[in-house]
Amino acid sequence: MSDRWYQQAVVYCLDIDTFADSNGDGCGDIPGLIGRLDYLARLGVTCLWLNPIHPSPDRDDGYDVADFYNVDPRFGNLGDFAELLHQAGNRGIKVIIDLVVNHTSDKHPWFVSARSSPDSPYRDWYVWSETEPADRHQGMVFPGEQAETWSYDRTAKLWYYHRFYKFQPDLNIKNPEVREEIKKICAFWLQLGVAGFRMDAVPFIIEETDPGNPDAPKDFAFLTELRSHLQWRKSDAVLLAEANVEPAQLVTYFGDEGGSGNRIHMLFDFMLNAKMVLALAREDPEPIIDALRDTPTLPPGGQWATFLRNHDEIDLSRLTAEQRADVFARFGPDEDMQLYGRGIRRRLAPMLGNDRRRIELAYALQFSLRGTPVLRYGEEIGMGDDLKLEGRDAIRTPMQWSGMPNGGFSGAEPDQLVRPMITDGDFGYEKVNVTLQRHDRTSLLSWFERMIRTLREAPEVGSGTCSYVDVPVPKGLLVHRAEDGTGTMLFLHNLGPDDVTVDLSSIGETAELPNDVLADSEYPDPGKLADLPVAGYGYRWIRVRRTA
Repeated sequence: MSDRWYQQAVVYCLDIDTFADSNGDGCGDIPGLIGRLDYLARLGVTCLWLNPIHPSPDRDDGYDVADFYNVDPRFGNLGDFAELLHQAGNRGIKVIIDLVVNHTSDKHPWFVSARSSPDSPYRDWYVWSETEPADRHQGMVFPGEQAETWSYDRTAKLWYYHRFYKFQPDLNIKNPEVREEIKKICAFWLQLGVAGFRMDAVPFIIEETDPGNPDAPKDFAFLTELRSHLQWRKSDAVLLAEANVEPAQLVTYFGDEGGSGNRIHMLFDFMLNAKMVLALAREDPEPIIDALRDTPTLPPGGQWATFLRNHDEIDLSRLTAEQRADVFARFGPDEDMQLYGRGIRRRLAPMLGNDRRRIELAYALQFSLRGTPVLRYGEEIGMGDDLKLEGRDAIRTPMQWSGMPNGGFSGAEPDQLVRPMITDGDFGYEKVNVTLQRHDRTSLLSWFERMIRTLREAPEVGSGTCSYVDVPVPKGLLVHRAEDGTGTMLFLHNLGPDDVTVDLSSIGETAELPNDVLADSEYPDPGKLADLPVAGYGYRWIRVRRTA
């Protein structure tokens, strides 16, 4: 890969505790993950993103961290983690981990000390108020589950700030000692060998919170500091950030006003994600076209990360009320499929009615758009969800490896598993698992492997320009292209159920023996790009030109 390896990566996201259990205690672990690295390499994964790995009371799926310098003992130890990095590297797979430094667990020694005495060296590491803040009931991230963002601590006799749950007190980014500690945490894991970090809740990390001020300023300079610190420690280390903010603010997270890319390397594209889901719901590509047209110009080295499903709900908060209603009606009509009034807590396969054509279409579309694709574990085999579980846990069920008991995930008794397996219906592990699909050349897993191999042969998708091809097209059809110094790719995705034909001969002059490199079925040779047929819910990836 190039120095900017992240631009042509395929990122695979997983929770260690639900991926593979090696010792039969019901919880996935690092040795279990090591044993499945060959599977990930065959799939085509080049970067592994691990959700929180640190010791934690686990009240928020590990995002309530109690020790930033260790591995949760349920998963293994630092030696196991070092072996994971070594074995992943042997297979050409880089590893990034979640950096959750907006807050800590209230059980973290820093907070335990901070609340115990005004003389504690950690008192100013958190955000306090002597009086009840006027904005106490504003800014909740989890409406319905969270009643306030300030809580009173009887030991400290002060109010403390928590943007998330009350057991997750926020760190005080204005304190230079906190900033230095965050840098030390990064340096520690870089020294062990991680390739970078997925930064959780970045807008809240840099929020300079003051009691009674719901619109606290943001200290973007800290992102510049952190980026510089990382690059000096490891030149190709990457920051992949979660920042679901207004489009006009996005470029600020990449770099300063001078246009330098001196902050975050990659941002998850939440707006494109919402627009893709809306387009799939309406079977109309216009929302995606709007998103591509409105994409701000990024500084050199800046990159989007695209996704359809991640470890949280599908966040529709950036859509209008009408748009949100359309998505809910199509993909989450029942109340138990929705979350926080703004999202859908389902995996993609059940959302799309387990329709193989539409699943392929959706992922072919995501992987062909500008940026680096991120894939959630289990999506490659079409795993389902368990709506009986609370909140986001519905899409955090154990990986389904085979038809063996517990889906081959663990040898423990079913009631000892970290979460229940999906056992019933079309998505039960006996019907949906890796082993079954490994022996079926027409399976979804086999398709993912082929699609990712094709993507790896098209570097212009990750590092080139992505543009909508503005020509007359039938209803439901999206035509876009990716190009850079390596060549040009043309993509046709039919979001509707009806077969269509499109004439793209107007751009055929630049073509050099066009040919389909990935398609939902066998199509006639593209020829001069005139009268190109695309089936309902079909797609065609056409290599138009390649430059040596």
